[in-house]
Amino acid sequence: MTNKLITLGCALIMALPLSAQVKKSVSILGDSYSTFEGFVTPATNEMWYYEESRGDNTDVDDVTQTWWHKFIKENDYKLCVNNSWSGSTISYYGYAGNDYSERSFIRRMNHLGDPDVIFIFGGTNDSWAGAPVGEYKYEKLRQDDFFYYRPALAFLLSQMQKRYPNVELYFLINDGLREDITTSTRTICDHYKIPYIQLENIDKKSGHPSVKGMAQIAEQIKAFMQKK
Repeated sequence: MTNKLITLGCALIMALPLSAQVKKSVSILGDSYSTFEGFVTPATNEMWYYEESRGDNTDVDDVTQTWWHKFIKENDYKLCVNNSWSGSTISYYGYAGNDYSERSFIRRMNHLGDPDVIFIFGGTNDSWAGAPVGEYKYEKLRQDDFFYYRPALAFLLSQMQKRYPNVELYFLINDGLREDITTSTRTICDHYKIPYIQLENIDKKSGHPSVKGMAQIAEQIKAFMQKK
C-alpha cells in the first residue's frame, strides 16, 4: 500500500506543469543599470538606484521598478544573485584610464550562485570610458589583454561557459553604445554561441533607464525569450 501511494504521488508531481514544480532562478552580472540598494550582493558594491531620492538623476525609487525585478516577477522566475556594480567595466580599462580590475565583470563572474539563467548586462561603461577594443583574441589570453574590450569579453564568456555548465547565458546589449563596442559584443557572443538581446529605444534619465525604460527592458527580454 505504501509503495502504491509513493508511486501515485510521483505520478501526480510529474503531471504538474513545470512552472508549478519549480521556478527557474536568475542571476545578474551587471553595472549601474542593474543595481538597487539592498538587493545587490555583495552590499559593498557601488549603487546607482536607491529608495531615497537622489535628485533628478532618476525616477526609479522602488526595487519593483527595476528591469530584473519586473522580468523575474512577471515571468515566474526567482532571484538567485544580483552581482552588479555601478561604473563597472567588462575590461580592466576604466574612466580616465584607471585600472578598474577590482570591479570588472571578469573579477565578479564567479560569484553568481547556482542559477538556471544568467543575464550579463555590460559594456556601457567600457563604451563611455573610451576603452580600446583591441583585436579579436580567443586563446592564450593574459592579464594585459584584459585592458582591451574584445579579449576581455572573450575571456569572460569562455570562462562563464566553463563555470556555469547547463546554465542559460544571455547578454543584454545597451542601445546608444559606440559602434565598435556593439559590433564587437555581437561578434564575440556569436563566436561562443551565446544569445544576445539588442535593446532598442530605451527611455533614460542621466543616461540610465527611467521607470519607463526599465519596463521597456523587461518587455524586450520577455519578447526575446518567448521567441527562442
